[in-house]
Amino acid sequence: MIAVGLLPGLQGATGLLRRTLEPPVQPDRDEARRWAAEELSKREYREAAPNWLETLWQQFLDWLQSVADGQSPADGPPVAPFIGLGIAILVGVAIILARPRLNARRRASKEIFDAGTAATAADYRERAKAAAARGDWAAAVVEQFRALVSSAEDRAVLDPRPGRTADEAAGQLTRAFPAASDRLDAASRIFDAVRYGSGSALAADYAAMVELNSTLERLTPSYAGAAPGGLAVPK
Repeated sequence: MIAVGLLPGLQGATGLLRRTLEPPVQPDRDEARRWAAEELSKREYREAAPNWLETLWQQFLDWLQSVADGQSPADGPPVAPFIGLGIAILVGVAIILARPRLNARRRASKEIFDAGTAATAADYRERAKAAAARGDWAAAVVEQFRALVSSAEDRAVLDPRPGRTADEAAGQLTRAFPAASDRLDAASRIFDAVRYGSGSALAADYAAMVELNSTLERLTPSYAGAAPGGLAVPK
């Protein structure tokens, strides 16, 4: 899985290295700096890179300049292969270091509850009702889904778990309430689309979420044939 995830970046680095090795390319100082800057100045690397990597990158640029200033193609062996190799190594390091941070950021962006909040299921329901009263169906759907998950935690159907996503909650609740599988999946998709995407919600979506919440509270969770996996241990 790691190799597949790194493939796009490594392909870019390989292409850059191949370009430096193909005769008669012999980059001057500005060309070499531009090639390297085009790759490593991409926003995803810049945002995720630790400070020490930025320092290393600046030192590499300084080295490029010293090589270009001190050696011309006629003075000695070609430096292009070494420049390309150095760029490829730095790109690979940047990808390896940046990817876990970017993945963690994406995972965090899908959380059901906002960090640092301490609301109850009743609080979320009241917020949902208030949003519905003013016709803000997107907010109503989001708060009602939070009420649904918070209620499941209060009933000890789900273990309280920071960072749980809507998709994870739907999958875990499906094991406890298999009859509501389709509606749970639909509810999680609406939540993600509205909260983290560009989706919209209608009054019917809110009504369906309220009905699903009421249905789950009437049902007795079933753990038959399923490992807990996020479900609270039955008592």
